Amino acid sequence: MRDEKGTRRKPRRKFRRRSAVAQFLYHARYRIAEFALRGFVAILPWVPLRALSLCTRAAAWLTFGCLWRYRRRMAQNIDLAMARDLAAPERKALLWRAWNNFARGVLETGVVVHFTKERILRFVGIEEEDHLKRALSKGKGVIALSAHLGAFTLIGPRLAAAGYPFSVVVKHPGDARFARLLDQYRARLGIATISARPRREAARGILKALRQKRIVLVIADEFKSGGLMVDFLGRPSPAPRGPATLALRTGAPAVPIFAPRRPDGSPVAKIGEEVEVARSDDVEQSVAATTRIFTRHLEDAVRRYPDQWNWLGFGSGEPSVKRRRKRRRPKVSSRSA
Repeated sequence: MRDEKGTRRKPRRKFRRRSAVAQFLYHARYRIAEFALRGFVAILPWVPLRALSLCTRAAAWLTFGCLWRYRRRMAQNIDLAMARDLAAPERKALLWRAWNNFARGVLETGVVVHFTKERILRFVGIEEEDHLKRALSKGKGVIALSAHLGAFTLIGPRLAAAGYPFSVVVKHPGDARFARLLDQYRARLGIATISARPRREAARGILKALRQKRIVLVIADEFKSGGLMVDFLGRPSPAPRGPATLALRTGAPAVPIFAPRRPDGSPVAKIGEEVEVARSDDVEQSVAATTRIFTRHLEDAVRRYPDQWNWLGFGSGEPSVKRRRKRRRPKVSSRSA
């Protein structure tokens, strides 16, 4: 095939369906994960918490070595954002603390499934709850703006245990059976799930939840291609426009809610004041300005608790440091040789 200039173009690759073997391995992986998750959650009430903590730390060390691609991506992103603020040994220590925080969050998420509401209320603290109550009093629901930071998976259980109608927007895994299992665990904690895909269905689900005056948690810290360009951690990054669009369209107040850990390791849901959106006659300008405002709140939380953020949603697709420094060698023509 050739274009208008006569240059030969590579044909586009057609979509290839998985082979029978690939499909079997794909579903087998999810079945193994499903049975492992069921077993993990089932045995939690019978294992002492101290023993679980030791096992979780051991699992963190094991996965830190095995899942090297995620570890390398996190390390690159930390270098991109923190090179001026932290020396190399400090950045390396930050990487491990962030990894260990995520492993601890997995344990806590499984543990609270068996907790009573009263125990959840004792286990997860809360600060500035009046901000949330004032936002709900407007009768339009609340868009809870959050990130993969601290014990973020415990925000829903804590608010649901306190009697707040709570929904969360999640990206379901590819396997429907495994996705249903995760939804069942959330439902046991009083959390309704809204699938992020397809987008139209997600928008309908969010609008319905807000009309029912529910709190809708949106994790908005995945800065990947296709979003509005904003400044995040000193670098231009594509931010999701969905939260700003929802806030402007529905009039529902946006309230930042994060769940960092206290110095003793206990999680606490910190609720901020309602974020003022930027309204103007131009819809696109309003969305862009509001997205920048939301991003500043996310950045403030990350800078305050850098060792509790997962560092995977930032800098995705960026070339590595070595690749950026590599220069093309000038071609030497045969005439000059």
